[in-house]
Amino acid sequence: MNLKVKPLTLALLFSCCPLLIQNSFAQLHLEIAKAPEQAPQIAVVPFASDSTIFPIVASDLNRSGRFTSTSNNLPDQPTAPSQMNAGVWKNARIPYVVMGQVKQLDAASYQITYQLFDTDKQQWLLNEMLTVPSNRLRQAAHLISDTIYKALTGIQGDFSGRIAYVLRNPATPDQRYTLQIADTDGEQPRTVLSSPEPILSPAWTPDAKKIAYVSFESKRPAIYLQDLSTGQRQLLTSFKGLNGAPSFSPDGKNMLFTASMHGNPEVYQMNLTSKQVSRLTHDSAIDTEARYAPDGQSFIFTSDRGGSAQIYRYTFADGTVKRVTFKGGFNARGTLNADGSKIALVHRPSGSNYKVALMDLTSGIFNILTPTSLDESPSFSPNGQMVVYATREGNRGLLSIMSTDGRFRMNLPSEQGEVREPAWAPQ
Repeated sequence: MNLKVKPLTLALLFSCCPLLIQNSFAQLHLEIAKAPEQAPQIAVVPFASDSTIFPIVASDLNRSGRFTSTSNNLPDQPTAPSQMNAGVWKNARIPYVVMGQVKQLDAASYQITYQLFDTDKQQWLLNEMLTVPSNRLRQAAHLISDTIYKALTGIQGDFSGRIAYVLRNPATPDQRYTLQIADTDGEQPRTVLSSPEPILSPAWTPDAKKIAYVSFESKRPAIYLQDLSTGQRQLLTSFKGLNGAPSFSPDGKNMLFTASMHGNPEVYQMNLTSKQVSRLTHDSAIDTEARYAPDGQSFIFTSDRGGSAQIYRYTFADGTVKRVTFKGGFNARGTLNADGSKIALVHRPSGSNYKVALMDLTSGIFNILTPTSLDESPSFSPNGQMVVYATREGNRGLLSIMSTDGRFRMNLPSEQGEVREPAWAPQ
């Protein structure tokens, strides 16, 4: 069978993986907390001349919750299409096989060729070749995983994404709070900002090139915007009282935030070009944690105007506010998935602890997602298939990533402190 190798564009590896400001600070360690049951098997055969790419691909596919991948105890070891024996894999009841080859072109670059085979259909689903710089092998592996995931599910993968989070480490007083960014498997952490004072609420710009956060470095809360490639910072808000909960509009032109410059906390919007600020909510209650809808026509926010914390929606066209959540005594920190059909939020059922739940906006049905308690700060992956959130297990403050169908969960603890405030980067 002749296969045509399809080159894969790797502009993302050069333009969307900016160098951050400081070296890595603290590694997150991946722990599988719940493995998927009865998921289709994928054999990731060790690539020829490689020890870096294929283990990452196998790990990515396994932690997707949609597959069970392995590179061990395989019935065959093909590394090129000409070596494929479909009957061997079909007899082993392994429906998908990934194989590949890695070739060093020079001191600074590698060529990676890989294939995906469907043993039931006896059909090649992928045959790709890409060239990457030697310092981008991990990113290339995640991108390969994204491509395989999409070929099998029709959904864009999120393995090549990044997660921002705040690390709190009392053992280092000068760097007690650290804003970091890591790969979605916890690898390659980089420090954006360190401070002895609290850092809160990281929020990505839509192009994932900048990040906003709340810093108490001046002993009072202020919102900063930082360019991840240059490290340049811009002070956005430092009004009297509270400045918090930044969120960027889908077009990147505006930012929602919470401020108490007129008394109680309200939601405001800033035009990022003119820096003009407009007040959007007007209520004697606390209004906070605003998040734009994907179409930019409305936003959801948390308010206790009904007597307890609940999610509300503000519509820009007419300024109306409608309550969204009614089930449970507490619903807060809501965030919408990419198509705006679901909200991930912190939910407290009657007589229970705080958990992450999903709410379907069409049916109003709640699905409690997490088995842990004291959960907070949920953030959807760009494809909406996973949610990252902060939680506690014993005396550890850590991040967990869970599939939205509840089939898979992994933990990302740090050995050097508590991990909080996660935010998944846009694609």
